[in-house]
Amino acid sequence: MPQKSPSLPQKNRYRVFGNMALVVPKELDELEKPFSLHSPKPFEIRFQVPDLRVPIRDFLRTREVGEFLSGALAGAMTKAVLAPLETIRTRMVVGVGSKNITGSFIEIIEQQGWQGLWAGNGINMLRIIPTQAIELGTFECVKRTMTSAQEKWKQIEGPKFQIGHVNVNFSLSWVSPVAVAGAAAGIVSTLACHPLEVLKDRLTVSPDIYPSLSIAISKIYKDGGVGAFYAGLSPTLVGMLPYSTCYYFMYEKLKKSYCQSKKKKSLNRPEMLVVGALAGFTASTISFPLEVARKRLMVGALQGKCPPNMVAALAEVIRDEGLMGLYRGWGASCLKVMPASGITWMFYEAWKDILLVEKRIL
Repeated sequence: MPQKSPSLPQKNRYRVFGNMALVVPKELDELEKPFSLHSPKPFEIRFQVPDLRVPIRDFLRTREVGEFLSGALAGAMTKAVLAPLETIRTRMVVGVGSKNITGSFIEIIEQQGWQGLWAGNGINMLRIIPTQAIELGTFECVKRTMTSAQEKWKQIEGPKFQIGHVNVNFSLSWVSPVAVAGAAAGIVSTLACHPLEVLKDRLTVSPDIYPSLSIAISKIYKDGGVGAFYAGLSPTLVGMLPYSTCYYFMYEKLKKSYCQSKKKKSLNRPEMLVVGALAGFTASTISFPLEVARKRLMVGALQGKCPPNMVAALAEVIRDEGLMGLYRGWGASCLKVMPASGITWMFYEAWKDILLVEKRIL
């Protein structure tokens, strides 16, 4: 039998392409073979996504987030219940239809049906959720910051200056953290959510001209540009300052006084309802003329006679209706503001207990 010649290690291999043969190094030829299941891979890139569940959970459980969520939920629940009163109040304030509550109620039912009582409620819900969240969250945050600043100021006794024989000591003890926080809450929420207020009033007063939210946005922008969404901003800020300051100051003052007189640490739910209603009544009564001027400026363009400023709007009301015209719709406003204030505080404190104290959800 012919003996087989011993095979020599092949260093190179041949590849045939038509009539041509190319020498391929063994190393390159091996690289082209697929990797076996047991052979190690030459390199591997792995991307590891960081686990954000714990940081997100801790963030959602912070006091600030709980207060913002409590304000949003309280505002949404309150507006869903009291939307008909808001519709009647807005119509009476701007001078549309009947001049009394019963007449306005009947007119809305006859012209638009029961659903007319909730006209503009969709945008109202979209407005109140961020508004109440920002307002109540800002109030709590600023109040804590101001209280902490006062305590630190007392510890360092504040800066002292001497002018000749006169010593001047600066102190923050005369500043009410609640009043400052209330003013800040009203201003911040107004600046953030004023366009939604304009849309809500247009949809409520003139549903025939503004039948939907998209049409209202398009028409307002076409008529006046971005500035039209901030119509009446100046009187709103001027009116919001005394209202918001008085509202939060009265609520905290009444709550503290009542708890001290009854020797208790906190109010129960019915007591929150009553105290919140009284605070809303007082604040609304003080600032209502400015509210009338604000509404006139915001919807005056619909009637073709928009006053140029707040003073002109107030003068116009006095000229046409006398001093009592400044409080036209005040009864409807109190009918809406008092239960709204009481219910809002009741829901807000309840949600804070759930989200912050008991931590049932977050």
